[in-house]
Amino acid sequence: MIPYSPPLADMRFALDELAGLPQIALLPGCEPASADLVDAVLEEAAKLARDVLAPLNDVGDRERARLENGVVRTPSGFKEAYRRYAEGGWNALPFEPAHGGQGLPVALSTAILEMWNSANMGFALCPLLNIGAVELLQAHGSDEQKQTYLAKMVSGEWTGTMNLTEPQAGSDVGALRTRAVREGDQYRIAGQKIFITYGDHDFTENIVHMVLARLPDAPPGTKGISLFLVPKFLVNPEGSLGARNDIRTVSLEHKLGIHASPTCVLAFGDNGGAVGWLVGEENRGIECMFTMMNSARLNVGLQTRLRPPAHPGQADRRDRRIADRPPSRRAPHAARHEGADRGDARPRLCHRRRDRPGPP
Repeated sequence: MIPYSPPLADMRFALDELAGLPQIALLPGCEPASADLVDAVLEEAAKLARDVLAPLNDVGDRERARLENGVVRTPSGFKEAYRRYAEGGWNALPFEPAHGGQGLPVALSTAILEMWNSANMGFALCPLLNIGAVELLQAHGSDEQKQTYLAKMVSGEWTGTMNLTEPQAGSDVGALRTRAVREGDQYRIAGQKIFITYGDHDFTENIVHMVLARLPDAPPGTKGISLFLVPKFLVNPEGSLGARNDIRTVSLEHKLGIHASPTCVLAFGDNGGAVGWLVGEENRGIECMFTMMNSARLNVGLQTRLRPPAHPGQADRRDRRIADRPPSRRAPHAARHEGADRGDARPRLCHRRRDRPGPP
């Protein structure tokens, strides 16, 4: 296991000096983000990332998410880690208090999400997609949809997904074929979606799918795409879970580095059509979905950051490394580094090559 220790001092500097968090805390609604509270939040998040999520990173890579008899199971310890994550209120950090959120600045929640990604990206992809689904529903959902789904998604009791890509369409979203047929105040959805991150899992009781589909009379291309909310389990009027919706996990993709994340192929409507509800207006779905897509794009950017050094002094040694410089080009202060030139390394590399089986 590679240990992970969040660089809290660097994060605090970036938040204060670059993001301007002290100034953000002066804005209406952001007053709770005092210096003491920010320090406490960062320290507690670091404990969860370092002590719970990071040790599961290797476990997830070895065990992988599995599809067994139609049921998706995550690697050992992931379900329990997610429960600690949700019960700790981490999912609710940046969302509106009206829906159970804590109302803290997005700048702070972004730093926290960086910890989750650095410690265990296979785990962090689930909250990342749920953040976008919540933002989409906040911006475009009806009052009834917000009342039914938002509080559960904000708390992390339920999670959300993004369903765009199809086998025949690839990145050409306008070529999608998933169908939506009106049925009273709801719709019947039928089609297949691929590359659905955490499209099914055992973290939560329900999963709220945001699905792009096309009505029978829709114009061609992206101008004829509508957006639908399609839950894994239908929700009864009083808020309890009802019947299983017509959604099936066909298979799981295998993505290098995130084997713990169940990247699903989902089939909607094998048995009459999955029940869904329109989000926004008909044929305006791509505009609504861009709210979620842009959220995902920003948060995926956190994944490009390399994990910080795990051991004290590692960064300093890395910064002073001069293995690719011949002695004649080294700065005077670097002369103390013995055996760092290419000539010293070449015999060892050649020896390894001679010992390696197969053609030279």
